[in-house]
Amino acid sequence: MLIPSWQLTDPINAIIFDCDGTLSKIEGIDELATSHNTSHIVQELTQEAMGKTGMNVGIYNRRLELVNPTQERILALGENYIKNHSPDAKEVVEILKTLNKPVYIISAGIFQAVARFAKWLGIDEKNVYAVNLSFDNKGNYSGFDEASPLVTRNGKQIFVNRLSQHFPRLGYIGDGLNDYEVYHLVTRFIGYGGAYFRQNIAELCEFYIKNASLAATLPLLLTQDEYHQLNPAHQSLYNKGLADIIR
Repeated sequence: MLIPSWQLTDPINAIIFDCDGTLSKIEGIDELATSHNTSHIVQELTQEAMGKTGMNVGIYNRRLELVNPTQERILALGENYIKNHSPDAKEVVEILKTLNKPVYIISAGIFQAVARFAKWLGIDEKNVYAVNLSFDNKGNYSGFDEASPLVTRNGKQIFVNRLSQHFPRLGYIGDGLNDYEVYHLVTRFIGYGGAYFRQNIAELCEFYIKNASLAATLPLLLTQDEYHQLNPAHQSLYNKGLADIIR
């Protein structure tokens, strides 16, 4: 069988996903803002960070100040991620794990919510990198980890560099400018526009998915030898993704 020029011939060692707008169709902080009169402002700040400036401490702090989330609402956000997961996200993670590829989440989202979502996806909590919030003894918001690299534009680079010491061939899937910052650090970068299409990100990426399903990541992440290791159901999802690529 002729191997497409874009298909990998050497296996990827580990896979990294962004969370908000990638594994889940929602932006967590925007969802938290919907019950306030600040949703419009928060959404504008999110779009500024994701599409123009990249994340920074000022934007991160301002959004949380506007939302002022309780611990209870953060836990509910984790459930909301699950309800709004991107199509085929759980199945894609399952397939990658059957091929013994460690799966990670690197996110500027809130750790407590992202970790809940990761558990549902089948991703170990120790493989989740996100921003931890703190609460008082009544469950009211009291701050966030301002030292986290993930509240800066280049923060994801730090974690990707660390992982590359153990996994020299990395795959990465993300939707925003903060994700694109790791483009040159990974073997295969896949831009995802299935939830939020961003023209500037699409123009920067060699591979950019416009379909909502994450199935198209499979042909872009797996070798043909790995495809033949999949069971029929998993091969079917792979082929669904392949159809999206060549459509």
